[in-house]
Amino acid sequence: MSDISGRLRRQSPAAVVLVTVVAVFFAVRLPGAPASEQAAAARGYGFAPMRIALPGGMTRQTIRHVNRDYRHIDAWISSVGAGVAMNDLDGDGLSNDLCVTDPRTDQVSVTPAPGAGFHRYAPFALTAGDLPMDEAMAPMGCVPGDFNEDGRTDLLVYYWGRTPIVHLARPDARKLDPGAYAATELVPGQSAGRTYTGPEWNSNVVAVADFDGDGHDDVYLGDYFPDGPVLDDRKSGGVAMNRSLSNASNGGEDHFFRWTGASTGERPSVAFQRVEGALPERVSRGWVLAAGANDLDGDQLPELYIAQDHGPDALLHNISRPGKIEFQPVHGARTPGLPKSKRLGGDSFKGMGVDFADFDHDGLYDIFVSNITTTFGIQESNLQFINGARDQSDLRGQLDAGRAPWRDRSTELGTAWAGWAWDVKVADFANSGDPAIVQATGFVKGRVNRWPQLQELAAANDLVVEDPRWWPHVRKGDDLAGDQRPAFFVKGRDGGYENVARRLGLDVPIPTRGVAVGDADGDGRLDMAIARQWAEPVFYRNTGTSPGRYLRLRLLRDTRPAPGPLPAAGSPVTDAQVTVTTRDGRVQVAHVDGGSGHSGKRDEVVHVGLGPDPGGPVRVGLRWRDRSGQVRRQDFRLDPGRHTLLLGSHAKEK
Repeated sequence: MSDISGRLRRQSPAAVVLVTVVAVFFAVRLPGAPASEQAAAARGYGFAPMRIALPGGMTRQTIRHVNRDYRHIDAWISSVGAGVAMNDLDGDGLSNDLCVTDPRTDQVSVTPAPGAGFHRYAPFALTAGDLPMDEAMAPMGCVPGDFNEDGRTDLLVYYWGRTPIVHLARPDARKLDPGAYAATELVPGQSAGRTYTGPEWNSNVVAVADFDGDGHDDVYLGDYFPDGPVLDDRKSGGVAMNRSLSNASNGGEDHFFRWTGASTGERPSVAFQRVEGALPERVSRGWVLAAGANDLDGDQLPELYIAQDHGPDALLHNISRPGKIEFQPVHGARTPGLPKSKRLGGDSFKGMGVDFADFDHDGLYDIFVSNITTTFGIQESNLQFINGARDQSDLRGQLDAGRAPWRDRSTELGTAWAGWAWDVKVADFANSGDPAIVQATGFVKGRVNRWPQLQELAAANDLVVEDPRWWPHVRKGDDLAGDQRPAFFVKGRDGGYENVARRLGLDVPIPTRGVAVGDADGDGRLDMAIARQWAEPVFYRNTGTSPGRYLRLRLLRDTRPAPGPLPAAGSPVTDAQVTVTTRDGRVQVAHVDGGSGHSGKRDEVVHVGLGPDPGGPVRVGLRWRDRSGQVRRQDFRLDPGRHTLLLGSHAKEK
C-alpha cells in the first residue's frame, strides 16, 4: 500500500500539470455559440463568391525581393500589400468598379465588379506614365477620391519604396483604360528624368478627409518602416526593425498633405502642401497599419484614429483651423481592474484595422479595432470601444480636456477573438438596423509552423529586436496563422455577437488583408470584396433574404463636373454626417468615409439599414462643410431607398 502511495506522490506533479493544461485550454480557447444560436444569428444573410477578373500577361511572383538584411524574414516582409477598393469610376451611379492591389504582380488594376455590367470595359493596370519607377518599389493600396475637384473619380496609390502617385481622371477620355488617367506626383520635385531619387517612403495607410476645415480634402499618409531600401535586394543595410514589440516609436514618419489647388482639362493637376508638426513625434514615428478619420464630437472637424503595430494606438482630437492641421492625443481613463491594453490610447496590442459605427444607437460613434487574437499563438484582443459620453456636447468637452470616454466591451459582446486580424469593416449587410462586423485574418501561409519561434521573439529583450539579424527565420514555406479564415460577427437576440462566417461560406483558409464594401448592383444590399495575400481576390455578392428596408444616400458637391465623353460620378462630400431617426425612435449615425481602414476602402456612399421600421419617411439630419469651409445643416424627411443629394450652401435632391 505504501508503495502505491509513493508512486502516486511521485506522479502528482505530472497530474497537476495535465489538469492545468486542460483547464487553460478550456479557459483560453475561442468561445463559440451552439449551432442553433449561430443559425439564428446568420438568418437573412447570404453571400455568393465570384471571381474578380484581372489583366493577363503579367509576370507573377510568390514572394518579394527584399533587402539582404531581411532575407531570412522575407516572408514576414512580404506579408502586406494586398488591397481592394470599391467605388464608381465610370460614372454609372453604381459602386461596381474595383481598384485591386496585387502583390503577385506588384500592379494596381482597375476592373469591373463581377455580375451584370461586367463587360463595360476590360480590366487594366494603372501606369505611371513618365514618372520614375524601379523594381525596388511595390504598391500597398489604392484610394479613390476626387482629388482635383472636377467631379471625376481619381485614384491615389501609395507605395513601399517611393512617394505616392495620384492618377487623375482625364475628362477627355473616351473609355476606361490606362489612358483615362494622368499620373502625377503627390510630392512633386523629388526626381528628375527616369531615375527615381526621391525619399524611400514605406507607406501602409492613407486616410482622406478635410482635416483643417477649409472645404477641401486633405491626405494623411502613414509610413510603417523608416525610410530605406526595404525591397532592394541589391543592397544590405539601411533598414531596421521595430525597437520594441509593444512600445516602438522608431518607425517611418507620418505625413499630412493640405490641399492647395487643382486644375482639370487635358492636363489635370492637383497641388498639396506638406504639413510639418501636425502630430507629436512619438505618434508620428509609430508603426502604423491602419487609420480612420471621422468627426466624433460634432464640430465637423474629423478626428483621426491611428492603429499602431508594436505600440499604443492613438486617438487624435482635431484642433485644426483653416490652413493649419493640428491634433491633440486623448486617452481613456485608467481605472481599477482595467488592463492597460484595454485603455484607449494606452494599449500594447498589434493594431491592424479600425472602423467606426454606432453599435448601441445612442447617436455617438463607437470604435472597433483589429489586433492579433490567436489562441496558443499571440492572444491579445480586438477592441470594441463603446462611447460613454452623454451627448456630443459632453464628448467635445471631454476631448478638449484630453479624455477619451470609450470603454472596451469586446469580451462581453463576444467580438474579442477572431485570429490574426487585419482590416475591419462595420456595415449593415442585412439592412437589419444592426451592423455586422467583417474582419480579414491570417498572416503567412506555408507548411512549417513558426509559432514557437515567434513566441520566443515575443519574449525577447527590446534591446535586440531592432536588429533584423536577431529575428527568427520566416521564409517562403513557413506558416504563421496561414489557415485562418475571415470573421463575420452578427448581433444576436441577447445583444452579443456571433461569428457566423462558416455558416455563410466565408471560412476559406487563405490569409486576407483588405475589405471593401458597397452596393455594386443597386439592389439595396451591400456587397463586399476581399483582398487575399498571395492569392486571388474574391468578390462576394450579397444574396441575403432579409426584408429590411434601407436608406442609401449619394452626397455630392453642388458643382458641375468637368464635361467629357464619359459620364462623371460627381464629387463626394467627404466627412458629411448623417443622422437617421426611424418612426420607432431608433437613431443611427453614418458619414461619407474618405478611406478608413487598412488596405480595403468602402465606397463613398452612406448606407443605413432601417431594420424593422414600420414604414413611411424617416427623419434625416445632414451636416457638412461647403467649399468655403462653412458648416451647413439641414433636415429632410426621406422615403426609404436610394437618393442623390447635392450639397452646397443648402442641400437639394437631384
